[in-house]
Amino acid sequence: MFVIDARGQPCPWPAVRLARALREAHPMIEIMADDPAAERELTAVAVAAGATIMRLPGELSLLFHVVAPGVVNTSFTPNG
Repeated sequence: MFVIDARGQPCPWPAVRLARALREAHPMIEIMADDPAAERELTAVAVAAGATIMRLPGELSLLFHVVAPGVVNTSFTPNG
């Protein structure tokens, strides 16, 4: 599982890091974020890529598991 610790990073950085991990074809991603907008933005990135995202309950910061589809739509975010 590919792990992203985006705690302390304001949005859009957690979403940018998730998008990059999805483009790199990591099949399972765990991302930690504490920005209040992170849940909305991470969900939007996952949905645009065709991935599924699940927030894990009971965490001090937001913790998500993202499962990438077999083929990621690389047009959902610019390369870079």
